[in-house]
Amino acid sequence: MKSPSSLRGRRVAGVSAVAMTLAITSPAAAAGTSATGPEGQKLTVSTSSGLDPAGETVTVSGSGYNTEKGIYVAFCVDNGAGKTPTPCIGGVDMSGESGASRWISSNPPSYGEGLAKPYGGSGHKGTFSVKLTVRAKDANTDCTKSGVTCAVITRNDHTRGGDQTQTVRIPVTFAGASGAGSGSSATSSATAGPGSDSGPSEAATKTESEGATKASGPLASTGSATLTVGLTAAGLVAAGTGTWYWARRRRTA
Repeated sequence: MKSPSSLRGRRVAGVSAVAMTLAITSPAAAAGTSATGPEGQKLTVSTSSGLDPAGETVTVSGSGYNTEKGIYVAFCVDNGAGKTPTPCIGGVDMSGESGASRWISSNPPSYGEGLAKPYGGSGHKGTFSVKLTVRAKDANTDCTKSGVTCAVITRNDHTRGGDQTQTVRIPVTFAGASGAGSGSSATSSATAGPGSDSGPSEAATKTESEGATKASGPLASTGSATLTVGLTAAGLVAAGTGTWYWARRRRTA
C-alpha cells in the first residue's frame, strides 16, 4: 500500500505538468494569425476567421517594419502578389475615429502630425499594435461575394504609393459567408488602384452579358416550349371531342 505522502507527491507532479502544458500552449492559442512580409516583417491579427459581418474589432500588431516608411493598416480587397490591396472597406480614416484604418508613421507630413501613430523601435525594427474595426462591406465593396478575397493588410502610405516592400496580407473570413475568400477581387476598379474610376467591372459586364443571353436564349426557348405544349394539348382535346361526336352519331343511326 502506497503512503499518503507518495500519493500527494504524485498529485503535485501531475498539477505541475498540466500547468506547464497550459503555459506552453496558451500563448500559441492567443497569438492569432500571422504572416511574413517581403523584408521579414511580421504581421499578426488576433482573429481572422468567422468574424461578425456587421463589424468586429481585432488587434493588429507588427514587427520588423522600416520606420522610415509610413504604412496604412486597413481591411482591403486583396488583388494578389505585387498589386496594391484596394479598395479598402471604410476608405481612409482621416479623422482617426472610425477605426476602419490606421496610419503608422514616425515622420509624417505636417498635416499628419497628431493623426499618424509613431512606430515603436527604430530602423528596420519598427513595431506597432492597433485596434481595427473589420466589417464585411461598405457602400462600394462586399467581401462576402464569391470571387472576392479581403484581408487585413499593411502597405506603404501615400508618400510611397508604388512601394510594395511593406505590403503584408492576412485573409479574413466572416461567419456565414461561404463565398468569401474564394479568389482574388473580381472588380477592375480594385485592380486599377486607389482613386481610379475605370468604369463597370469585368465581372459586372460579364454578368450583364450572361443575363442578356439568358433573356433572349433559354428563357425565350422555355416560353416557346410552353406555348407549343399548350397548343398540342388543345389539339388533342379537339381531336378527342371530334371522335366522340362521330361515334355518337353512328350509334344513333
